Amino acid sequence: MTSRGFDAAAEFDRQVRNLSDVPARPDLAELVTPLKPIVVSRAEALAAPGEGTIPFLVVIPRALLPLEDVLPKLTLAGKTKPGVIDRNYKGPEDVASFVTIPQLLDDDASDAQPYVVFDVERGEEFCGVVPLEAMQAIDTRGRTPLSIEEGIALVTHFPELLAKNKCFELAGSRNGDKRVPALWISRGAPKLGWCWQGNPHTWLGMASAGSRAAGVPATVG
Repeated sequence: MTSRGFDAAAEFDRQVRNLSDVPARPDLAELVTPLKPIVVSRAEALAAPGEGTIPFLVVIPRALLPLEDVLPKLTLAGKTKPGVIDRNYKGPEDVASFVTIPQLLDDDASDAQPYVVFDVERGEEFCGVVPLEAMQAIDTRGRTPLSIEEGIALVTHFPELLAKNKCFELAGSRNGDKRVPALWISRGAPKLGWCWQGNPHTWLGMASAGSRAAGVPATVG
């Protein structure tokens, strides 16, 4: 427990229970167990959750948990409608083309094993800001944008953070074109969509993280 009364170990266990609700991977709890000592070792430095901020997230990459399995499990706080993929994606191949940018992988994330993202900000201060400018501002602070998987983890563990006029872009996943993935609300459900990197939206901020840490490699399968 931190000096501020935040119990990092209990929060880790809560997030693991959330992941265990995804029937496609009943072994997820076992896969993420090596991450708990990493979280506990940093407990004293972790701040309690605040308005639009989260101390850490347990993240499962697509190699272990495909988006089509986890997106339907997303819901808004107090709602039941499942998350969906925006029709402006040109099929599963288009969604799959958005991969984690190298800066995140260098930050001890991985596309083949579970990991933890620390010091997460929803980034509503960037609502109405051109995504490219938001990315530059985040970089100057020594932070990195969240990926699609990390954004999904944020809504999985803290559905209340996906709120009206406080949705967020996920520039940690790109495919080489001018589109930036984002999570927003559509018809009472979470939606994975995208926006143009040069177009600002008053209701889309830019989510980011302070650091990442991985445990031992997991077996894909």
